[in-house]
Amino acid sequence: MGFDDIIQDGNRFLYALKVPKDRIAVFIGEKGVTKRKLADTLAVKLEIDSPECEVTVTSPDSLALMVAKDVVKAIARGFNPDVALQLTKQDFVLELLDISEFASSKDAIIRLRGRVIGMNGKSRSAIEEMTECDVVVYGKTVAIIGETERASIAKRAVEALLSGSQHAAVYKWLEKQRRKLHEQEMHG
Repeated sequence: MGFDDIIQDGNRFLYALKVPKDRIAVFIGEKGVTKRKLADTLAVKLEIDSPECEVTVTSPDSLALMVAKDVVKAIARGFNPDVALQLTKQDFVLELLDISEFASSKDAIIRLRGRVIGMNGKSRSAIEEMTECDVVVYGKTVAIIGETERASIAKRAVEALLSGSQHAAVYKWLEKQRRKLHEQEMHG
């Protein structure tokens, strides 16, 4: 079975994901509380192989498995499980960006991570505030959780920063998008 593939096995579906070693404990939680909560909330079976750094999700319901897949990915990419569980809400999505696609070297990845995070987390916080999304920079990825349209806006803002746009220009664009969304909510 390949990783990051959903496999059908008889009447059930399986999904396995390699998880960074430092994130396995987050899945398990103290005395297995987080694992049980995730399994119950998502209506799936979770198996965690700590030495192999692998999480396997099993369910007879392919839709439940798809949601669980995104929740597992979100936790693996640095989100708190409670934030990742927002993906069970209708219209919430997980957006993932690979920083290495914008970088030519290891040093460039570090620099680009810094651009997204900003001084004392200012840039990441501004994106979160203006889009009402959650943003995590972890390893070589930037992960975003939010309502579909807002997450798309946050993703475009991060892509702009990774592509070299000035922070001020990105913030100005985000503010314009926030006003548009507010107007749509008022009239829609």
